[in-house]
Amino acid sequence: MRFKTKRIEFEKGQLDLAPLIDVLFLLLIFFMLTSSFVYQPGIKIDLPKAVTSEVIKEKNIVIMLTGENTVYLNNKIVTMKELLETLKSSSYAQRPVLIKADKKASLGRVVQIWDACRDAGITQINLATNQDIAL
Repeated sequence: MRFKTKRIEFEKGQLDLAPLIDVLFLLLIFFMLTSSFVYQPGIKIDLPKAVTSEVIKEKNIVIMLTGENTVYLNNKIVTMKELLETLKSSSYAQRPVLIKADKKASLGRVVQIWDACRDAGITQINLATNQDIAL
């Protein structure tokens, strides 16, 4: 018994795209599954813009003030009393302070934080801003 074999012949210069699409699809799935998406939690602060801002290169004590006037000291929520007590401790005595205040934060709260730093004996206090590029 003879079986007929059906031969598919391609013209010279033509490629079958089905295997190529399969390989690309498998590569896409591989890279999607092996890539890791790291969510880094943080405190949402929208800093004001300033044309004359400078980059600070030294290690600072970071005090953040959110738009809801919540105060964070090194990423931990603190009250104004705890902030003052912590700043007066010997480990924070002569280090500079960087205040990162949201645009919507109360100016009165920023002044309270500034005053607490001065009361603790800290003389170098900086306000964080984003650089605004002047055209």
